[in-house]
Amino acid sequence: MKYIIVGLGVFGSSLAEKLVSQGNEVIGVDMKMQRVNELKDKITHVVCLNVTDAAAVETLPLKNTDVVIVCIGEDQGANIMVTALFKNLNVKRLIGRSLNPLHENVLQAIGVHEIVRPEEETAERWAKKLTLRGMVDSFELNENYSIVEVLVPEIFIGKSIEEIGFRREFNILVLTVVKNIERKSIIGKTKIVSEVQGIPKPETILEKDDILVVYGANRDIKKFISDNR
Repeated sequence: MKYIIVGLGVFGSSLAEKLVSQGNEVIGVDMKMQRVNELKDKITHVVCLNVTDAAAVETLPLKNTDVVIVCIGEDQGANIMVTALFKNLNVKRLIGRSLNPLHENVLQAIGVHEIVRPEEETAERWAKKLTLRGMVDSFELNENYSIVEVLVPEIFIGKSIEEIGFRREFNILVLTVVKNIERKSIIGKTKIVSEVQGIPKPETILEKDDILVVYGANRDIKKFISDNR
């Protein structure tokens, strides 16, 4: 995967390094040369660029980039301007950084629906989210073990937990299953809500869009997700 990370502060630089360590290509972009110099030997490529300048931004390899992440944190105005600029350039996937609830509302109004909240989410968690397709969220218990939410792989739809044999085949435990259930409101309107199913039974059948909450060693979870995309 190829990423462009704009804003190489504490969060942006940490995320860039973690993505590179997982085998991805990362171009780091910042307007401060000091930050660029600090990362030049740590990630794939770094560029000192005025990211509020549309002509300058268009020199970046946007067509060959899978994800653009705007991590600017110290200047709310610049963050909004740069995010809007990338949105207008129709990049494949755009993730914005939220600085506060009002700022998050502005990003959503621009049309950015994937939002990073560094105060709540670690760079480690986002590196996992971005690298492992199918992973919804994760909670690191320590450096070796995690609890992870995974979208049920297509090959397991219609099969029972016992039939799949998560412990036997993948050395992971299914703690629960989150299912999308249709509910009617008091005015009769139907909506989809997510419901935790409690401790799953061996005969529980997995359905499309189910989310598995699994526990195990990070290497086993990563292998399970990678092998069953």
